[in-house]
Amino acid sequence: MRFRLFVAALAILASGAAHALDQKLDKVSFATNWLAEAEHGGFYQAVADGTYAKYGLDVKIVPGGPQANNRLLLISGKVDFFMGANMIQALDAVKEGVPTLAVASMFQKDPIIYMSHPGVGMDKMEDLSKANAYFVAKDNLVTAFQWAKQAYGFKEEKVKPYAFNPAPFIADKMAVQQGYLTSEPFEVERQGGFKPNVFLIADYGWDSYSTTIETRADTVAKRPDLVQRFVDASAIGWYHYIYGDNAAANALIKKDNPDITDAQIAYSIAKMKEYGIVDSGDSLARGIGAMTDERMKSFFDKMTKAGVIDAGVDYRKAYTLQFVNKSVGVDLRPKP
Repeated sequence: MRFRLFVAALAILASGAAHALDQKLDKVSFATNWLAEAEHGGFYQAVADGTYAKYGLDVKIVPGGPQANNRLLLISGKVDFFMGANMIQALDAVKEGVPTLAVASMFQKDPIIYMSHPGVGMDKMEDLSKANAYFVAKDNLVTAFQWAKQAYGFKEEKVKPYAFNPAPFIADKMAVQQGYLTSEPFEVERQGGFKPNVFLIADYGWDSYSTTIETRADTVAKRPDLVQRFVDASAIGWYHYIYGDNAAANALIKKDNPDITDAQIAYSIAKMKEYGIVDSGDSLARGIGAMTDERMKSFFDKMTKAGVIDAGVDYRKAYTLQFVNKSVGVDLRPKP
């Protein structure tokens, strides 16, 4: 009798497993805002190690690039999710009446930096007002630079265009250049032969969320389970990428972006870990992807004060906390 019950139980389990394998995965498209790189690693990890599949998702990553506007793909319904750089565009979307929402923030710190030469009297953030030139691109000029003007005395009349080439900065010892923590310092060290002073502005008051997951408001309303699964699986992907074996994810990154080097990927991962870009602050207890109302209000207030965002914008319409702060994956963080 017991043997027959045991066999029957095995048959039920086998049937359930076969049914699960036969279930059709939900196809999901996720558009990034730049070429594939380590800064997208958690998403590639969740594809490579099967985490998305475990959550019932078949995820296609659509890389961005200098000629792409993947945000438009989200707005037009051609992709399901989009990777926002920070909260500025999400706030602008509210102003323009575009029905999108940030549903998670994979980075607790925005990797935007300013750099200076060492040993020339600009070794503190407060010293950068002494610069005789600021190499910044247009998008930085109208956002972070406006905040830095107000908070640290940066001088807009000294701005020079940044064409994503560090040579002018390397040649001018009294210059300041914008950058990304995980990228520009690496190039300056490689091309200039020195380590620049690096100021991660997230550590100096710029408290925007970064590498957000955005989706359309109608997706949140009609398919909340899909959004939750994508957010949770992406968070787990980031834990695995930062703390585990990321070789398969890096192989996918290099497949999508053949120009990226192993050295650049390794540098980026090291800096993300060193500075707590992905996992620090609120994420330590609430999980990767964490966001709070208090921090959203803080950033909004700073942006209105700096003249970047219209004070009449209802910032609360730019995001939702429905899918975050649930401590998903915190057990995957290595014990100290």
